[in-house]
Order: sequence, then C-alpha cells, then structure tokens
Amino acid sequence: MIKTPHELIREKLQYYVPSSLLYILPNKWEKIGNVLIIKIPPALERYRREIAGVYASVLKCKSVLEDLGGIKGEKREPNVRLIYGNSNTETIHVENGIRYKLDPSKIMFSSGNMEERIRMATIKAKDEVVVDMFAGIGYFSLPLAVYGSPKKVYAIEINPVAYKYLRENITLNNVNAIVEPLLGDNKKATPKGVADRVIMGYLHETHNYLPVALESLKGSGVIHYHEICPNELLKTRPLQMVRNATENLGFRIIDFKRRIVKSYAPGVSHIVLDVKVGRI
Repeated sequence: MIKTPHELIREKLQYYVPSSLLYILPNKWEKIGNVLIIKIPPALERYRREIAGVYASVLKCKSVLEDLGGIKGEKREPNVRLIYGNSNTETIHVENGIRYKLDPSKIMFSSGNMEERIRMATIKAKDEVVVDMFAGIGYFSLPLAVYGSPKKVYAIEINPVAYKYLRENITLNNVNAIVEPLLGDNKKATPKGVADRVIMGYLHETHNYLPVALESLKGSGVIHYHEICPNELLKTRPLQMVRNATENLGFRIIDFKRRIVKSYAPGVSHIVLDVKVGRI
C-alpha cells in the first residue's frame, strides 16, 4: 500500500516526537515552489526543527517557514519565520502553466485561491482593456493575460517587493506587450476611463475602492469584486456594497454572478461577485 505524505511524516517523526503528540502533527500545509509553510501547534514548538526537517525531506522542499498567523497590513505581508533549510526562500511556483516567482517569506500566496486564479484563465477578455487593482505578483493578471487574449492589462500594486516580482513575472510569462505594471496606491495610480473589466482581488474593506474601480471604466463593464463576509450575509451585503457605489456614481447593475472562493474563517467566507454595470 502506498502511504500518504502525512503517514510518512508521522512514521519518520515517531523517533523525535512523543507518541501522544503525533496525532496533532499538521496535516495541511502550503507548498509554494520548493518552499513549505506550516503552522505548528504550541505543544509541538520544542520539536519544530525536527518536524520541519522531516516535512522538508518528505515533501522535497529546500526551506520551511512557520506560519505565525495571517497576513499583515495593506501590503499583505505574511507573518512567518524560517525554521529550517536555506535562508534564500525565493522560488518559482508553477500553476496552470503560469510561473510565479516570489519569496514566500515576504509575499503571500494562497493555495485556497487556486480555483479563482484558474477561473481567471477562462475569462473571455479578447481585445479588452483590464485594470487589476491589488495585483500583487500577478495572481490574476497573469492567467488572464496568458489565456484571455486581452488588449491591455494595467496591474497596480502598492508593495514594492510584490511589484518587483510582478515585473519579473510579466517577463517570465512573456506578456510584456500586454501587461503594464504600475507601482502605487490604487486610489492614485488607477487609470480613469479606460477599462472594460476591473479586478478587485482584495478582501479587507474592498468596498472603499469601488468608486475608483467604477471611475476606471470607460462605459459599461465588468467588476470582479472580492470580499470576506459572514455567511449569513453572503446573499445581501456584498451586492449591496456594489449597489451603493453604483447608485452614487451614476451606474446601474445590469447582471451579476456570485461565487464562494473558499472558507476564510469559521462562519466567514471569501466571496467574489462578477458584476456587469452600465452608466445610467
């Protein structure tokens, strides 16, 4: 019988970790290129180097980062520390034929958003002008540019480190002729009156940026609006946020689709609305 990676890990760690604690070894992790991110329970902290070494060996990773809890600030910086392996944690992660170069100790990359990144590769954006607010390292810009045949993508990012990787990834995926990276705050750097489609891949108070997104449209267009929302409000609050912004700026909602991207926390989900809007 072929053993799962977690079974192999438990088997190897039985010599380092008390048997009474083996059951709480992490059975979920983020593998980004050849860098691993794991969250170690407090009861296992004293064994973290041995644990990290075995995980690295079984999962074939050069470095292991410990997840200390979430993402920090507007620049979306991961709260992690190196606990094993090579201190150079830069890597290239390949997903759906797209190559993402990044340093997971400095830049977030969520496997939970993989389906949404893949979905963006299926968007029919032929000859469209797209504005990608909160572009990061190109999470959504790159699959759309590679597979969607847009005329132009403006990719806006405020974090200088993420922007550096965004520029490298544009070249790495051969879309220099399509994607133009812009460094700066979305409220200042977003071009106005140019877009057929706007991507708002941000989760915290995204509604504050809806006026900027609407002003970037050249007429009718589509906004991909992301938000985290309590489950009991999923059918009302995100759409109401968009409706409030459209009514204030002379737009109307023509059509929309709702999609849950993933569970964000107990009772809370990451949701995206694909909203078609037009001027009144």
